[in-house]
Amino acid sequence: MTGQLDRWERLLERQLAAAPYVLLVISTALFLLTDGWSWEPVALAGMAAAWIWLVPRGAVYVAGLVVVIGVLCTQGVWFATFFGFTGYLHSWQYLKGKWRFAGVTATAAISVMTYNGGPPDLTLSGILTNLLFIAAIVAGVGLFSFVGEITAARSDERTRMVAQLEETMRENAGLHAQLLLQAREAGVLDERQRMAGEIHDTLAQGLTGIITQLQAAKRADDWRRHVDNAVRLARESLAEARRSVHAVGPGELEAAPLPEALREVVARWGELNAVRADFTTTGTVRPIHPEVEETLLRTAQEALANAAKHAGPSRVGLTLSYMEDVVTLDVRDDGAGFDPERVHDGGGFGLTSMRKRVSRLAGTLEIESEPGGGTAISASVPAVARG
Repeated sequence: MTGQLDRWERLLERQLAAAPYVLLVISTALFLLTDGWSWEPVALAGMAAAWIWLVPRGAVYVAGLVVVIGVLCTQGVWFATFFGFTGYLHSWQYLKGKWRFAGVTATAAISVMTYNGGPPDLTLSGILTNLLFIAAIVAGVGLFSFVGEITAARSDERTRMVAQLEETMRENAGLHAQLLLQAREAGVLDERQRMAGEIHDTLAQGLTGIITQLQAAKRADDWRRHVDNAVRLARESLAEARRSVHAVGPGELEAAPLPEALREVVARWGELNAVRADFTTTGTVRPIHPEVEETLLRTAQEALANAAKHAGPSRVGLTLSYMEDVVTLDVRDDGAGFDPERVHDGGGFGLTSMRKRVSRLAGTLEIESEPGGGTAISASVPAVARG
């Protein structure tokens, strides 16, 4: 629609530029048809066309145009009828302020005198009649020209608004492309972080357990049991790694609900590390969103792995508590402990991974420990119902 309006505006500009010549030709042709051939009006018409074509637009141009119209009107009324319109048009277009009305008034006076066959009678009625016609013409030209100016101003305003809108759309397109790039980069970073966390939670813990079992096999008489445990850990780690690559949840949660999965994890950890490990559930057990259950399971696995690797406990206890709005997992051990103040923001990758997992669900992770006093880890996440 905007393109069509632009074409119409350009067409109107060409028509307005050609209008004086067209009106001049019509006036001359009608004069020759009615009054017969004469070189004088033809020559004057040529001079008028040259004036319009050559003289720069401005006050001098309009003044000369009014004089040319007056001279042509002495030849015949047809020049006042048609070509005189050029005086109104160009007076309003190329003059400013009160000079517009001066140019229009002079053209109107010439036209009225031409229609009347000369100057008015020097009587009150003759003069008033002449002035009334001139005033009516000036008022009509001023009104229509003012309406045209308003329309042109509105058109210019719409043109500016369209240009601003197009510029805004170009800026928005650039911002959209930038946001897409940032989102793509953020997605890549999130996926890298997810894979790093999954590798740590599956392969790293599994390899640590395998190494522990193989080291125990070297020292123990019953080495076959430790080797079997190492082989089982390797298979489980491989399976979990494959599930992580495909972004599938832990296998323990597919086989059993969260409490049963945690119970199995605790029992297996206690058996592998020859440490007493107890698991307790409080509150009303209910299905929780899979991501919440996975976070609690991974937190438990990481806490148990840290206890086996660093604490050397003789007893570990896990408690899963279902409350009205939150689900809490508490992991306690009586191992070596550490100084939380010396481990900024949770310490190594394991504790950092736990914090990130819990924070991603708008949960909290609290760690209490002291050297020789054991460690207590409490993860609390919203109890978002499954489905």
